[in-house]
Amino acid sequence: MVVAGQRVPAPAFASALDEATARRSLRAQIAHLERRLATLDPAPPAPAAPRPRAGVAHLLTLGELERARDRLAAAVDEARAAQARRGARQEQARVRLERMLLDPARHRFERVAAAELGEGGCGVYAVRPRLGLVGMLMGWWRVKLSSGCPLAA
Repeated sequence: MVVAGQRVPAPAFASALDEATARRSLRAQIAHLERRLATLDPAPPAPAAPRPRAGVAHLLTLGELERARDRLAAAVDEARAAQARRGARQEQARVRLERMLLDPARHRFERVAAAELGEGGCGVYAVRPRLGLVGMLMGWWRVKLSSGCPLAA
């Protein structure tokens, strides 16, 4: 078989073709994992790439490509798990807020921050007595949303 003007034995050509196919596949997997990692909200920092040899440009070996792929796969799994934990905490906060809204008297002085709900801003939902001390003595409770972030000093 002739490749680039030189005669190459068939087994060497086949192994070079297999390695090129493996590299192409690994690069495609790495690109796919990087895209998935970037779409997670918020995207965690990508794991560190293999350190280059001092001042020498080189192609990553198959082993280095596989390690990079494995690090990205682990980062995607961790980011998904963190997203699931965050979603569970937000759901618990939503349930607490819903209970506060349904029966404020049973949740006196309870607070739920907007950040706990996954909303932006600094607002806080708090159960407060209507009309201050009189409302507290009369059992008049309500859920009040704070006006948001404090003014800059």
